[in-house]
Amino acid sequence: MADVNITVFRWAGAWGPFKVTIPCGECSLTKDVIADTVENELNGVDVEVEIRDWLSEWWKPLLKGGWHAPIVLVDGKLVSQGAALNRGVLTQAVIDAHANKSNIQGNHLFGKLSCPHCLRAKEYLSDANIEYRYHDVVKEPRGLYEMLARVKPIVGPKTPITVPQIWIDSEYVGGADQLSELIHRDVEPNPDRGQCSLSPAGR
Repeated sequence: MADVNITVFRWAGAWGPFKVTIPCGECSLTKDVIADTVENELNGVDVEVEIRDWLSEWWKPLLKGGWHAPIVLVDGKLVSQGAALNRGVLTQAVIDAHANKSNIQGNHLFGKLSCPHCLRAKEYLSDANIEYRYHDVVKEPRGLYEMLARVKPIVGPKTPITVPQIWIDSEYVGGADQLSELIHRDVEPNPDRGQCSLSPAGR
């Protein structure tokens, strides 16, 4: 069984004397967007895609709030209907579902190019000879969605998320200051960052 299931109800099928004979352009676009997103942004995530005929099974998506094809469900949750699918919406929904079912493995640093604390964290990791995977949350939508999906359950849904966010040996560390403490480096004060979810008082 796949890690994440995507179900698409397209404008097709039959119900009693009614039969759909005109193809749905937006349903076709949605199918193509899903295929390309699974191949690219979602590469490495075990995804199963199922295409269903809406008119033949209209009551199934209706129970989830879907009534206007194309209807897209991710693990049974409605994410889009009535228009061609936005690939960012799909990526976020699949990554959220995937993060809820799996733990992050290895060493990871989620950051952005313009962040001085991210650069500091990179230096700490380099000096400690720790290999890691870097995710640019500005340039890589998947990196942003995975960071949010994994950090929000830890710090709470209303807590603003800053970068960097770091995992070492699959365990959540926090930011650059917490990484510094972990590898026994002196912490540089960051008065510009202010109080955040990673500050000692907020943990």
